[in-house]
Amino acid sequence: MKILLVCAGGASTGLLLKKMEKHWDSIGVELSIKACGLGSYQYHAENYDIILMGPQVAYRIKEVRENTSIPVSPIATLDYGLQNCENIYKLAQEMYNDKEKN
Repeated sequence: MKILLVCAGGASTGLLLKKMEKHWDSIGVELSIKACGLGSYQYHAENYDIILMGPQVAYRIKEVRENTSIPVSPIATLDYGLQNCENIYKLAQEMYNDKEKN
């Protein structure tokens, strides 16, 4: 699964990215993940399976969906703030499975 994490500037998702890599590695899940700012998601989106957006930019989700052809979902504020990788993994897996069905 290839995930693009999008936030305002890429810094806060960069921290989350590191924690997600460690968590998913510990449960044996292969993960390709990149964090970027809202201004550059279009340059990267075609190389990823799904986009997860930080809650601080979730108000732009409609725009991101219109500009990409892959599933996009916001990360819940609490999960993002607590860096709850287990819940974020569940969200990503559901999105990926739905994409594979269609």
